[in-house]
Amino acid sequence: MNLIEVEVIVNAPLEHVWNCFNQSQHIVGWNFAADSWHCPKAEADFVVGGKFCNTMAAKDGSFSFDFWG
Repeated sequence: MNLIEVEVIVNAPLEHVWNCFNQSQHIVGWNFAADSWHCPKAEADFVVGGKFCNTMAAKDGSFSFDFWG
């Protein structure tokens, strides 16, 4: 299996960036592929053994899927 590594550099305070990447109310504001998509639901429990589940959906209602881990 090939692994993908993603690195992001954000010029903002660490606590603010952590909250935006890990809190549901923020994830729904940025977790979509294009303006014609949205993230109507995000659940995140980022602790050891925790889970996340984000729904990505076309705004026209034609398609949606859950991304989880």
